Amino acid sequence: MTDMNSILEPGMLVEHPDRPDWGVGQVQSNIGGRITVNFREEGKVVIDGGRVELLPVIDP
Repeated sequence: MTDMNSILEPGMLVEHPDRPDWGVGQVQSNIGGRITVNFREEGKVVIDGGRVELLPVIDP
């Protein structure tokens, strides 16, 4: 898991760097590098934190 992904906690807002069409997502869980995010336009997605560094959204 990347350093940025390690700080992600449930409730935080994120974007997927390669899928801007998914919109902003809310972290549901972050367990062992598997990050479950509920994206506005895509729904619930499980991300491999070792392959994708999610981008925190500070001001949606």
